[in-house]
Amino acid sequence: MALKDRLVDPKSPDRRPRKAAYALPTLFTAGNIYLGYISILRSFQGAMLAAGDGAGAHEHFRIAAQAIGAAVFLDGLDGRIARMTNTTSDFGREMDSLADVVSFGMAPAVLAFAWGVQFIDPATGAKVRDLVFKGGYFIAFLFLLSGACRLARFNIQKNPIPKNPGRADRKYFVGLPIPAAAALVAAVAFATDGAPLDWWPLSVAWLALLLLLGFLMVSTWRYYSFKGISLSKPYTPLILLLLGALITAIWNFPQPLLLGMSAFYVASGIVIRVGGIVRRRLRHAPPRPTPEHA
Repeated sequence: MALKDRLVDPKSPDRRPRKAAYALPTLFTAGNIYLGYISILRSFQGAMLAAGDGAGAHEHFRIAAQAIGAAVFLDGLDGRIARMTNTTSDFGREMDSLADVVSFGMAPAVLAFAWGVQFIDPATGAKVRDLVFKGGYFIAFLFLLSGACRLARFNIQKNPIPKNPGRADRKYFVGLPIPAAAALVAAVAFATDGAPLDWWPLSVAWLALLLLLGFLMVSTWRYYSFKGISLSKPYTPLILLLLGALITAIWNFPQPLLLGMSAFYVASGIVIRVGGIVRRRLRHAPPRPTPEHA
């Protein structure tokens, strides 16, 4: 008996799931919010150490980044479980969006500033340090605002059309999903083992990356959606084999692999967009005139 059939309320004439079944995906969403909350607290704890010698701050930032990564994993599960159990609901969708604002908007914005800006070497010139701090406040807020706008657009649009639409048989996101943007922020901090940035040019580069992520979230550039992958297709054994190999590799080499995967996905939308522009220009380029023979 399929999982959907096991959860059906026998008293329901239209075979609706039992009321308790709706709590299953909500539990994963609640776990998502909890991990975002833990990440924010850890970022605060690490930031407070900036007033002293900074000893121990890297441990707090590392855990904050790991919490965001775990929240990305749970976010991918709650929607799939809701579809598998036929327990999708308006309440679940709205709660998932609110959870994403906390875990993938606020949490990475706080981590981005505390880890990437607040520990700039005090020996740096006061004007430079003040400018980077002010820029950090504003750009981290723009990241949060862009993520909130991305979620709002996702909630109200029924069938958004991305620029450079791509193949009709594939599903795409319009703009960079906020969990992917948060995953890259967390992956960069995690790749350094939580050691905060203290050289101001690196902090400026970090803020430039945050600006890029914010732009990609509110853009209409397309990103591949993995919702079309199904375990009921004939090549399921291959998918399971690749998934097992990926989990094993991440377990043994988490920092470089998670950073590489996050950066690859973020860059994929840029490559698709640039590739579409190049193809359109080549397609509409006027033919070269043939030389006349004397």
